Parts: sequence; C-alpha cells; structure tokens
Amino acid sequence: MHAPASEAAVQAVDYLRYIVLSPLVGVLVHLALGSRIGRKAVGAVACLSVFISFLFAVFAFVTIVGAPEGTVLVDSVYEWLHAGSFSADVSLQIDALSAVMCLVVTGVGFLIHVYSVGYMGHDPDFARYFAYLNLFTGAMLVLVLADNLILMFVGWEGVGLCSYLLIGFWYTDPSKASAGKKAFIVNRIGDFGFVLGAFLLFWSLSGLGVGSLDFATINAYASELPHGFVVAAALLLFVGATGKSAQIPLFVWLPDAMAGPTPVSALIHAATMVTAGVYMVARLNGLYMAAPEAMNVVAVIGAATALGAATIAVAQNDIKKVLAYSTVSQLGYMFLALGVGAFGAAIFHVMTHAFFKALLFLGAGSVIHGMHEEQDIRKMGGLRRKMPVTFMTFLVATLAIAGVPGLSGFFSKDEILASVFASGHYGLWTVGLLGAFLTAFYMTRLLVLTFYGDFRNGAEAEAKVHESPRAMTVPLMVLAVLAAIGGYVGVPHVLGGHNVFAGFLAPVVGHHELHLSASLELGLMFASIGVAGAGILVAWTLYSGGPEADKTLSTSLTGAYDAMGGAYYVDEFYDAIVVRPVRRVSDWLWQGMDVAFIDGIANGIATAATNIGEGWRRWTTGNVQHYLLTVLVGATIVLAVITMRGGG
Repeated sequence: MHAPASEAAVQAVDYLRYIVLSPLVGVLVHLALGSRIGRKAVGAVACLSVFISFLFAVFAFVTIVGAPEGTVLVDSVYEWLHAGSFSADVSLQIDALSAVMCLVVTGVGFLIHVYSVGYMGHDPDFARYFAYLNLFTGAMLVLVLADNLILMFVGWEGVGLCSYLLIGFWYTDPSKASAGKKAFIVNRIGDFGFVLGAFLLFWSLSGLGVGSLDFATINAYASELPHGFVVAAALLLFVGATGKSAQIPLFVWLPDAMAGPTPVSALIHAATMVTAGVYMVARLNGLYMAAPEAMNVVAVIGAATALGAATIAVAQNDIKKVLAYSTVSQLGYMFLALGVGAFGAAIFHVMTHAFFKALLFLGAGSVIHGMHEEQDIRKMGGLRRKMPVTFMTFLVATLAIAGVPGLSGFFSKDEILASVFASGHYGLWTVGLLGAFLTAFYMTRLLVLTFYGDFRNGAEAEAKVHESPRAMTVPLMVLAVLAAIGGYVGVPHVLGGHNVFAGFLAPVVGHHELHLSASLELGLMFASIGVAGAGILVAWTLYSGGPEADKTLSTSLTGAYDAMGGAYYVDEFYDAIVVRPVRRVSDWLWQGMDVAFIDGIANGIATAATNIGEGWRRWTTGNVQHYLLTVLVGATIVLAVITMRGGG
C-alpha cells in the first residue's frame, strides 16, 4: 500500500527565487534589446538564462540529497495575499519532488534552447521566439516551485498563455493561429475545473478554521474534510489536469500543437506543460489518497487515454503527429500510475519520458530540417545514410519508449505496469499491456518508414537531404545518453538493484509497496518485454517493404483504420455538438438580440431625435414673418389655456 510521506524539516534559503528570475530577465532583455543586440547575443542570453537556473537547481538538489530525509528548502519572497483569515505568500519550495521536476524543466529546457538556436537561426522573429521560450520556462518553474495552490495557478496560467503564443508563433498562417487558439480555449475549459476545485478546498478548509491553500496544509487536512467535498475537489482539480496534460476528453488540443516550431513541440510535449497535471496530482497525493473514488477515475481515464491515443498513432503519417499522439498515450500511463497510488512511478516516467520524447521531437525536427520542411513519413526512407547522427539518436529514443530492456523507458513503464497489477486492477493492467504493444508497433513503423528502405520522394529531393548543424545534433547526443541511462536510478529489487528514485521521492509522495513475489514480478516483466518485442517484430515485418502495408491494414481493419487515422473523429464530434451550437446561439444573440433589439432601441432613439430635429429645422427658416407667426400662435395657445383654466 501507499505509506504516508514523512514529516518535513523546513530549511529557509534565499536563492530559489533566482531559478525563476533568471529566464524572466532573459525575457526582458529580448523585449527591450532583442532587435539591437543581434542573433548571436539573443541566443546566448536565452540559453545562459536557463543554464543559470539549471545550476541553481543542481545546487538545491545537492542540498536536498545531503540534508536529512524529508528536508524542504523554502524561499519566502513576500506576503502576496491577505484577506481575513486567508493568506497566500509568494513562497517557493524545493523538496524531492520539485527538485526532480526542476532539474527536468531546466536541464531538458536548456538543451531545447540550444537546439533552437540552430533550428530557428533564419527566422525573422528570432528574438520574439526566445522571449516566449524563456517566459514559458519561467512560468513552468513557478508552477513546480510554488508551495501553495494559488501561486501554482499563476504558473499554470502562465504556461497556458505561452503555449498559445508559441503554438501560434507563425500567426500569419491561419491554420497555425487557429491551433494556438484551440490550445488556449481547451485549456481554459480545464482551468475552470481547477478554479472550482481550489474554491471548494478553500471553503472546506475554512470550515476547519484553516486559512491556507499551501500543499502541506491540504494534504494534512484532507482526511478531516467531508468526504464528498474531498472527492469533488479532487475530481475538479483533475479536470484541470486533463486539460493541461491532454487526457480524455480534453486531449484534442495537443496534436494541433504541432503547428508551432518543432523545438516548441519538444518543450511542451516533453519537459514542461503536459507534465503539469501529473505533477499537480502527485503534489496533492494526500488529497487524492483521501478520495479513492477520484483515484479510480484517474486510473480509468489514464488507461483509456493510453490505449486510445496509441491506436490513433498507428495510423498517422505526419512524423510530428505520430509523436504527438504518442505523448498523449504516455501521459495516460502516468495518470494510470497516479490512479493506483504509484505516485513515484508516475514521476519516474515523467523524467524518463522527458529524455526520450524530447529526443524524438528534436530528432523529428532534425529530419524536417534536413528534408526542407517535409513531414510526411511516406515521402521519406533511407535517411539513416544521409543523417547518421539523427538516425542513431532517434533509434535510441525509439527503443527506449518501446520498452527495450536496459533503456530508460523499460524501467519506468515496467514499474507502472507492475504497480497496476499489484493494485488488483487486472483489466487496467491488460489495457496497459496492449498499449505497450502498440507503442512498440507505431514507433517501429515510424523508425522504419523514416530511416530504412529507399528514399521515396524523388532523386532531386534526395540530393538536398543533409545532416543538421552541430547546434542541433549535440543536444540530440546528450539526450540520447540520458534516454539510455536515465532509468538506472530506478532499477527494481527483483533485478538486484535498489530503486533509488522511489526512495528519494518517498518522503514526499510515500512509498508504494508492490507486494508481489519475485517470480510474479519477473513474470510481469517478461510479459512487458514480450509484448514490446512482438510490437517491434510485427511492425518491422509489415513496413520493411515500405508504407504499402498501410493499405493492407486499412483493408483488413475495414473502417477502423480510417477512424484511427481520423482520430476517431473526436474533433468533428466536438464541432457538431459544441462549436456549431455555440456559434448558432452566438449568431442569434448577435443578430436577434444585439442588432435587432439592443441596436434597434438605440438606433430608434437616435432616429426619433433626428426626425424631431429635422422638423424643427424645417420650422426655423430664418424668415422674420415666420418667427412672428410662431410667436402669435404660441401666445394664442397660452391665452387659450389660461382662459380654459379660468373657466374651470
């Protein structure tokens, strides 16, 4: 079961603020001086600002490791809100959980910044791009370092705003601008649930005389609150998580996020925004453990998302769309782990996923760069000869996400599946195992169609293919090393290791005991390896001859394959039941209420005033005799009135 987190020992520090401030200073430099200091200086400032944050994060991490178990570093900047008994500070904290997240955000984020210098080198809005990228990093750091729900929401909204700015970066293209708006609107739907959940928690805690929404207080008092309120608050906050972390039913924005520059896709999909919901649930582990009904919902939604998105990825032909649905699927695994109480396993997968998914997206960006903006994998093939560094690093990431033993993804995904089985959710375990097969299948398909076989887009296009510059390939190589070895901090006991990662996180998220025999745990592990190997073998057999195998699948699966290719027409469904009705109501309010009624009243008053004025204008001709006649008529009327009153 899930053991409670240990009591925290608070240690006051004054340097955590610089982790957040450094990229924000970069934003100011880009906005004020970006057009004057040149591209090299802009790139240097952008990368250096994130690297400084990384160094502070490393220092904080080392401090946590060397301190007594359960130590929390707290930097209280100032009192922000105070109303009656309620207060909220701008207070930053680093414990084991936020230390891991901070290292991932700044470390992977720094590599993405370096990669961006090469990828965006010829873009006319170079400085604006890095201003947005630094702002995104700063907002995410606020989110993971906040010690209370209110400050977290500031970072939560900040990454939502930045996703809109970055996805729609090339806003002159209507489709890209539309994708940015879609991400913003869908996230606002989820954020409405987050706000309601926060309000409900505040109201419930106020009933106990507690005027705070800091995480330690919420987790400590969750079991004392009315159970119905706890379940409702947990579910409402999870609605926010489904928006940020692209779970059913709010996952539709994430595939369209591919409209932004590829490094943005890597930052959103790997290291920052999409992990926010996972982090929030893990941070509020005490609240969710007090609401088992909400935990079941989290697990079921996670499993459904993992499997559903994996089936969609099988039928995609855009290299970035395959990876986008892969991200949605992998996030589903994280929520599946959270739902069974394996909070440490979920964060472990957050970390390993950041390594191999950032590598996959940056590798895809390298392919697109070398292919001169071509993204259709059916028009690729044989690129391993033209782009050897990109190929080798992409291969490592593919094997890692597929769950090949020895690589990072194997350890984290195996721990999730074992935790689900140990919790007694055998149906969800079966769904997770099937998703693992599909993951290996669609990633092998992507690898084979992109890098193996013959080039399929003509000799002229093939002659132009080239390897990416070192500014892009060096980050790929660093991430490949991390994707390969990153899982060894979580080697399970059954393999003779010690799960250092789980032990490190235990003071914050508790220790999740598997309670499985060694033979059963090994059996589950071999089952996971078996389905991954089967997925690789089947995909290799089908696609080694080229993309024609898609036609075979389409024929054998009849309409199912087309439905997968169309993402089960969820966008079309939402358009029919949400977008169009809202537009019709809006049009009616516009034409029927605003134009006909409200404007009609306003315009009618104006018309009446105009007509009265026009009548007076005709009367006031400037003729003296006309005016004398007016006076005479007026005097006659007055005398008549007086006479009538006198007579009465």
